[in-house]
Amino acid sequence: MKLSRHQFNLLAFLADQKEETTQRLIAKKMGVSVGTANKIHTQLLDLGFLDGDGINLRGIEALEPYRVRRAVFIAAGFGSRLVPITLNTPKPLVRVKGVRIIDTLLDAVTAAGIEEIIIVRGYLGEQFDQLLYKYPNIKFLENPLYNEANNISSAMCVRYQLQNAYVLESDLLLSNPALISKYQYDSNYLGVPVDLTDDWCFETKNGVITKVKVGGRNCHHMFGISYWNKQDGAKLAEHIKKVYEMPGGKERYWDQVALEYFIKEYEITVRECSFNDIIEIDTFSELKKIDETYKV
Repeated sequence: MKLSRHQFNLLAFLADQKEETTQRLIAKKMGVSVGTANKIHTQLLDLGFLDGDGINLRGIEALEPYRVRRAVFIAAGFGSRLVPITLNTPKPLVRVKGVRIIDTLLDAVTAAGIEEIIIVRGYLGEQFDQLLYKYPNIKFLENPLYNEANNISSAMCVRYQLQNAYVLESDLLLSNPALISKYQYDSNYLGVPVDLTDDWCFETKNGVITKVKVGGRNCHHMFGISYWNKQDGAKLAEHIKKVYEMPGGKERYWDQVALEYFIKEYEITVRECSFNDIIEIDTFSELKKIDETYKV
C-alpha cells in the first residue's frame, strides 16, 4: 500500500530511533501538532505497522518501497574556479580542515546504510582510487567527455542507475549528515528558502518545483543533492539521452533535464535545509575563508 506523507514520516522516524521516544518529540520532528501525531500513530497501529510505540517487521516492510538503493556521485569536472588547488587535485578530493570534501558526503551515505555507491569520474580520475581504502565498495564509472561537455555527460554515463537513488554533486561540504537518510518519500531536491538570491534557485507551488532559474526572490536556493524514486529514475534514462542529443544539449546541466525540459512529466518536491547544513565552495577565495591554511 502507498503510505501518506505523514504515515511515512512517522514510520521512517521510528525506524531510525534506537531509544524510547514521546509523542511530543515525534510531533516536533514531524512538524505537526501532538494531536496530529497521535492520529497518525493510531492509523499505523490499526494497520499493524507498530507494536506499542515501536515499529515492527510489517512496518519495516511498508517502508521498503521507499528505501534508497544507491548513491550516485557526479565528480568528473575540473573545478576551474578553485584554481590553483585543482591544478593537481580534483575538487571533490580537496581537503577542508583536513577532510576531503567528498568524504563528508560519503560518510553520510555510509551511515545511512546505503551500500551501492557509484562515482562518475573524469579529470585526474585515477586519484579517486585513494577513496577505496576507506570506502571499498565504491564503483567507478569513467566519463571520457568531461572536458568537452557539461555535467549532463556524467548523467549519460549513469542514466540507467538513477532509480531509488541519490544524485550528489561531489563538491558539497556537508555538515548535517542527517540530510542523507535511509528512506525518501518522493523525488526531491535540497533547497534553502531565501528572500533573494543571485544563484541557481527553484520556484515552487505547494512544495513542488515549478521552475529552475538563476536568481530570484522568495524562492529556494538550490543545492545539488537530489533523490529520484523508481518511476522518475526510469524516465530520466530516456530524458537525459534526449536532451544530450539536442542541438547544444551537451552544454546543459543535468538538473535541467527534469527541472526544465521535461518538468511537466515530473513532480519534484523541495526538501528544505539551511545554509548551516551544507556549503558549496565555488572559488579559491571562499575556500581560504573557510580554511585559513590555504592563505599561506
